[in-house]
Amino acid sequence: MTKAVIFDMDGTLFQTEKILELSLEDTFQYLHSIGEWEGGTPIEQYREIMGVPLPEVWRTLLPSHSVEIRNKADAYFLDRLIANINNGKGELYPNVERVFDHLKAQGLSIYIASNGLIAYLEAITSYYGLDRWVTETFSIEQIESLDKADLVREIVMKYEVEEGAVVGDRLSDIRAAKGNGLKAIGCRFDFAKEEELAQADVVLDDLIELQEVLSGVVKNGL
Repeated sequence: MTKAVIFDMDGTLFQTEKILELSLEDTFQYLHSIGEWEGGTPIEQYREIMGVPLPEVWRTLLPSHSVEIRNKADAYFLDRLIANINNGKGELYPNVERVFDHLKAQGLSIYIASNGLIAYLEAITSYYGLDRWVTETFSIEQIESLDKADLVREIVMKYEVEEGAVVGDRLSDIRAAKGNGLKAIGCRFDFAKEEELAQADVVLDDLIELQEVLSGVVKNGL
């Protein structure tokens, strides 16, 4: 029997806002340079939808643009995100490594299930060496439905997870947990919304609290 903790990436492990504005501004400056955008960068609008798959991001931010332009924006944005990660402009949330050490010491398997794209997730895991703890990172790109519940189900099936929790900051994480019979642990971090967190089983203000929340896992199960 596998006991596992499945983490979201953006807004849960990685402080995306540190590179979000930089990358989004770069992208909309690029769109302006090719005559496809006027006005400022819609950073606040993006914050409202943070955590959804990127195709939905561009449908929302560029509703009147062609699929071709949205794809160009998507590719440019991804390039800028990765460049900013590799330039050290991002940061993990406090206590990520400490919590990972604790979970591994307790015999728990760690996975990541994210709405981020594969190349983006690889950049983060590589730069911060998360593979020291994380068994495998799963991207929404791997799921045709683009539904995080289906993505988490892939982990549950592949690794025969019978007990576990999903840790994340948005409703998609909470629903993914409950849709797979796992404990839903919400994070009251930068992009979280109280009305969404209200549906979680437990809410954290700091990842270090996860050690106490899961303190009885090995003895009693999740």
